[in-house]
Amino acid sequence: MSPLARQIVEQASARGVTVTCAESCTGGQVAAAITDVAGSSAVFAYGFVTYSNGAKVDLLGVHPETLEAHGAVSEEVVREMAQGARVRAGADIAVAISGIAGPGGSEFKPEGRVCYGLATATGVTAQTIDHGALGRAEVRLAARDHALSLILGALG
Repeated sequence: MSPLARQIVEQASARGVTVTCAESCTGGQVAAAITDVAGSSAVFAYGFVTYSNGAKVDLLGVHPETLEAHGAVSEEVVREMAQGARVRAGADIAVAISGIAGPGGSEFKPEGRVCYGLATATGVTAQTIDHGALGRAEVRLAARDHALSLILGALG
């Protein structure tokens, strides 16, 4: 069990706050980490795994123009993913993740690059982290843990 997820459930429960997630490259690992914690149903109703661009549009309301202009792995897209997840789940805090887990990538979007979005009542932020070419499994774990730390920080 993830210590970060346990802290999220404890703190969100104590504050009466709900959380959700919109995941692409992590494929549901953030939701799995949170729901591994007993009592998580008090703070987490559901999340979104939107691996394809079509799913990002259909389930989260990401604008096709944003995807076309910036690509799925971009701060612009994760901002829209996070806000869409927050609104659709009726959650207080939403985190979004889109990245290049590998293998592969490109000169402009290398393996290990992950964009994160965080939506709260006060607004939406985004950031990009290059975790490096750690291998697919390790990039996904690093992305999961960073996303969990963003939720925990928002609870702070």
